Amino acid sequence: MIGKKEKQPLPPKPKDQMPHVKLNMTYKEWMHRHEGRHTWRNRRWAFVIFINLLFVVSFTFDLAVLEGSLNGSRLIGFYLMDPYVSLELATISLRTHYWHNVTMNMIIGIITILTFYFLMGGRTFCSWVCPYHFIAEWAEKLHKYLVKKRKIKEHHFNRGLRYVFWVGFLILALVTKRLIFQEINPVGIVSRALIYGPGLILLWILALITFEIVYSQRFWCRYVCPIGTTWSIVGKLSPVTIKFEYEKCGHCRKCQDVCLVPHVLWFVVKGRATQAQHYVGSDCIKCGYCVDICPGDALNFSIKGLSKIV
Repeated sequence: MIGKKEKQPLPPKPKDQMPHVKLNMTYKEWMHRHEGRHTWRNRRWAFVIFINLLFVVSFTFDLAVLEGSLNGSRLIGFYLMDPYVSLELATISLRTHYWHNVTMNMIIGIITILTFYFLMGGRTFCSWVCPYHFIAEWAEKLHKYLVKKRKIKEHHFNRGLRYVFWVGFLILALVTKRLIFQEINPVGIVSRALIYGPGLILLWILALITFEIVYSQRFWCRYVCPIGTTWSIVGKLSPVTIKFEYEKCGHCRKCQDVCLVPHVLWFVVKGRATQAQHYVGSDCIKCGYCVDICPGDALNFSIKGLSKIV
C-alpha cells in the first residue's frame, strides 16, 4: 500500500520578491519595522486582568455577575463548567453513580463553554483567561534571561507527555474517587486565591514557578496541564486561527523567538512552507505575539473559510 505523498516545500523566493525589497527597505530596517509593537499582548493582558478581577469584585460585593472560580462558575446566573472537571466527575461516576444527580444547568454549562472555546480557537483560554498562564508568562521572561546569560540550561520533554498526564489524572480520579487534579491544579488554586484569599497551597505555585524558571520553561502548560490539552483537542477544527502568508515572510523567525508554543510556527523556517498559506495548529494559544512582531505582516488572526463564504 502506497502511503500518502508528502507535500514538497515551496521553492525559495527570488531576492526581488523578498518583502523588504518590495517595500524598498534594507533588511535591517525591515527587521525592526514593528519593534516594540504590543497591540495584541496589551489587549490580552487587559482581558486576563479584567475577567479575573470580575470574579473578585463579584465575590467581594456579593454581585451575581461572575460567581465561583475557573473550575466552575456562573455568569449572571448561567452555569459554566470546565470540560476536564466534567470528565473527572464522569470518570468518578463509574463508581459512585454521581451522574444520576446531574442537573440540566450543569449540562448546559458544559455545552456552552465547549461551544465558546471551539469557536474561539480552543487554547485561547490559556492566554486570554488563565491567571496561572499570566504568571508563567512573566516567569518565562526571567527564564530566557537566565538562559541567555548562561546561568542555566533549557530542558525539553516530549510533548506527548501531556497525553500521559491527561489520561493519568482520569485514572487517579477513578481509583481514588476524588478530583486529584483539582487539588494541584494551579489554574484553580490561583483563581481561588485571588477570589477568597491566599493560603499555604500557594507554596505549591511558588515551587512550580521556580522549577519553570530554573529548569524547564512552561513545564506545566506544555507537558502537564490536561485543561490545555483538552482545549487543544477541542480547537483542532476551530474556525478562529492565525494565518500565515508565505509571500510576506522574510524568514527572520522573530515570530518563533517570541512565540509561547514555537513548534506551531514550523512553516516560517526557510525551506519548510509547503503552500502559499498555512494555518497554525491547535496548540496555538492565540497570544498574538507573532502578529505583533512580524515585520512583514505575514501572520494575522483569521477565520478559516471566511473568504469562501464572503
